Formats: sequence, C-alpha cells, structure tokens
Amino acid sequence: MTAHGVAPEQGSGEGPPAGDAPCPPELRALLGAWALAACTREEAGAVDRHLAGCPPCAAEGRRLREAADLLEPRRSLDIAPGLRSRVLRSCLSRRSARVPVPFWAEPYDAETARLDALLDDMAEAEWRAPVRLRWYIADTATERWTTVEGVLDHLLAVDGLPARALELPDPLGAGAPRAAVARTEARWAAARPDIARSSGAGTDGGPRESRRIWRAQSWSLVRAAAEAGGRTRLTVPYDGQPCPLSDAFVGRALACWVHAGDIAEAVDYPYEPPAGRHLRLFVDLTARRLSGALAEQRRAGRADSPGRLIPAGDCGRTVHVEVEGRGGGDWYIPLDSPAAAVTRTAARNAVARVALEDTDFCRLAAGRISPEDAAAGQEGDHRVVRDVLRATAALSRL
Repeated sequence: MTAHGVAPEQGSGEGPPAGDAPCPPELRALLGAWALAACTREEAGAVDRHLAGCPPCAAEGRRLREAADLLEPRRSLDIAPGLRSRVLRSCLSRRSARVPVPFWAEPYDAETARLDALLDDMAEAEWRAPVRLRWYIADTATERWTTVEGVLDHLLAVDGLPARALELPDPLGAGAPRAAVARTEARWAAARPDIARSSGAGTDGGPRESRRIWRAQSWSLVRAAAEAGGRTRLTVPYDGQPCPLSDAFVGRALACWVHAGDIAEAVDYPYEPPAGRHLRLFVDLTARRLSGALAEQRRAGRADSPGRLIPAGDCGRTVHVEVEGRGGGDWYIPLDSPAAAVTRTAARNAVARVALEDTDFCRLAAGRISPEDAAAGQEGDHRVVRDVLRATAALSRL
C-alpha cells in the first residue's frame, strides 16, 4: 500500500523504478490536500513541480483528484449578475454604510468584481488565449490582438485618468500621457517593449500580477468615489475634453464589461449582461454623447443626410432612438444643433426612428458589432438612420 492507501497496479510500471531515490515524504503527504485544492500557493507549486518529474506520484495525484471530483464536482465560480447587488441591498437595508458608494460608481464596482470573478475561474492555459480588441476609426472597423494580461494593462492605464482626478497615484507615473490611447501604448511598451508593438501583452510580473495591480486600483477608485460623495463637479480629461467624474465612472464600467466580454469570448465562456439599472446608465451615457458624435461626423464630411441652418436656440430636426430591454428607454437626439434642448414639438416630429436592444446599443458604441448588424427596426429618413448608427460606432475607442 502507498502512504495514502492506494496500491499500484501490478505490472503498471507505476512503482518507484529500481535505484531511484524515494519521493520526499513531505510532498507525498501533500497529495491529498493538493487534490482538494487546499494547498497554499507555495505548496501547490512545489507539488506541481514534483509531479512533472515523478510518474508514480502523478498517477496517484490523478486518482486522488478524480476521487475528489466525485465527492464535489467542479463548478463555475461565476455568480448571477444581480446577486451581488441584491446581497448588498439586503445588507444595507439592515445597516447603512458609513460611506455609501454613489449610484454612478455602482456599475464600476459591480463590473470590476464580475471581471475579477471571471479571471479567478480561468484555467492557467486560458490566461494565454489571444484576445481581440475592436473599435472604429471614422467609419472603418479596426482591431488589435492582445492577451488577457494586455487587456488588464489597458484597463489599468485608462482607469488611471479618474484616479488622477481623485488624487490617487497614477499607475503610469506622474509624467504619464493624458490621452487614453497614448496611456495604453505607454503601458504596453513599458511592460513588454519586445512585443508591445505587435500584441500589446502586459507586464513582466505575469498575468496574475497584472490582475492584482488592476484589482487594487479598482478598489481604490471605488473607495475614493465614495469619499468624494456628491462632488461630481470634478472632471476627468478624456480625449482632450473635460468629462464629469460621474460620466467617467459609468464609462469605465461600460469598458470593463465590454473587455470582460472580449476575454470571455477568447476563452469560449458565457458572460451575462450587466444588471438592468446599470445598463440604463450605460445606454443613457451613450445617448447623451451621440449628438456630439453626429456633429463631428457632419464636420468631417462623413454624414449622408444634409445639414440645415437653423435659428439660434432651435434644436432643428431630431431622431428618435428607441432602446429596448431592461436598460432601455426613449431618447430624442438633435441633428442640427447638438447643444440645444429638444422640445416636445421637435420630439413629436422626429424625422427618423431607430430601435435597438440595450446590449446591442452599448456594444455598437464599443465597436463590437457593426452599424449594419445593430438596428432591430427603423423608419423615416434612412440617411439619418445610417448617420446615427455610424456615429454611435464612432464613439468606440481602443
């Protein structure tokens, strides 16, 4: 019998070869704990290295792990998207938080936690899976391949912008660029200069170290947002324009969800949409940015529908964007004067209507689906509809 009561099969060749040194007893004693995933990281590493060169212990470890799986089959560690929020609401209904998280930071808190749970459930080989990032430059679909580690470095770099606004340390250092794309390129180049130009992979410390640094920053951002409270007049410089702190947090939550979907797609893993009230914030932010994107499209000469001169203060023509689903609603976007408020009369007389699902609207704004594949329904001036869909895609960034 072996030390764990399992006799090797006769003639199997699994006994210690004659003349070989006996296996270290302290490692054989850890096989049971290793099979139950109850070892420390250091112990598990020592056992893995030993099993790689010891066929008898590898066979015994395999049998013990199979037995452990019969006792408790392995299950995904993913949780339902709304479970975390329901548990928090239940806790807060019994005792209020001393420093509550503002509603505009809740999606970021939830989406970073969901991405962290996905990373925790990934097998070692899946960390090396190639991940495709997609976005639009003007009307042209663009893509770049990276790794899971590269995605985390990208999130870390751009999340550094709200970190600076909240007087937290910038992960890229005090002299880091302020533009989001330049920050990502700087992070990739500093981490792995030999391959950053081609793949954008991450730090020399390994993907789990990148995860630790990113997660620590996300916790710091949520705490700082809670301490900032109602000071939403703080702004974050994003693409050369001041962005309200609340919008920056919602935008970073949307990016976290989209990139978590990129990772899940790369490892062929299902990933649920965000909670409904968080989706509503994503949709609202995208809709509010759409009038500016339409104006930029018209200035660049990429609009199909002709512009119109209108009196000062008049919103001119409008388009009705109808978003369906849990995060949906109705938005009326001015076509001729992006800064003007939309009147009831202009809303009733919208020249076009486009209907999309809430997740499709957000994924279109992130460059994950094409304008041609996004619209579920449309009516009215089809040129305006095309302009709206292409302007939504143009909101996407690396």
